[in-house]
Amino acid sequence: MFPTMDRYLEPNAFVDSDHPAVIGFTEQHAAGLEGIEAATTLYLAVRDGWRYNPWRVLFTREDYRASGVVLRDPDEGAHCIDKALLLAAACRVKGIPSRLHFADVRNHVGTAKLEQKLGTDLLVFHGYAELFLEGRWVAATPAFNKELCAHLGVQPLEFDGRNDSIFQEYDPVAGRFMEYVADHGSHADIPFERMLAAWKTHYRSLAAEGRWPKP
Repeated sequence: MFPTMDRYLEPNAFVDSDHPAVIGFTEQHAAGLEGIEAATTLYLAVRDGWRYNPWRVLFTREDYRASGVVLRDPDEGAHCIDKALLLAAACRVKGIPSRLHFADVRNHVGTAKLEQKLGTDLLVFHGYAELFLEGRWVAATPAFNKELCAHLGVQPLEFDGRNDSIFQEYDPVAGRFMEYVADHGSHADIPFERMLAAWKTHYRSLAAEGRWPKP
């Protein structure tokens, strides 16, 4: 293992892989599994274990913990960052280095209500996981559960542990789907202040509602 991998294996405030809830979730779904088999099994457990909920935009550090996803009421669902956190944390439990990658994406499918709420068609700081498997980093995006994909008329993203799993630009059924417009790089945890600043810039309608935390 490379020395620089330590930060991608250790728990932190966001990727709290040492929390009993995260450990329990990991063992429930991947007991006895290792490497790619563990990673792909955990990917499906996270992808389909929580419905995708883009409305759960919150603004304090405490709202972004892998353990919080496991412990919350399932009816609340989870957004892309929630799911990336949990997948990253569960993989660290299994000894698989993991990190978070963030990008701004434009969703071309079923976004009218979201655009009205956020004031933009951009999903700012969309998050996904990157896992170090067989000597290389591989992207894994467990955001959209299979039921939502069926509703939108798009194919659910699969993950085989060897090829990047990121939102496709075009879907064979829906046509144009996702467009990546800005990249915020890879991180061992969440660059929280940078993320919050970007949301304040782009999500002006939320700011108008007075939803931002006090300084």
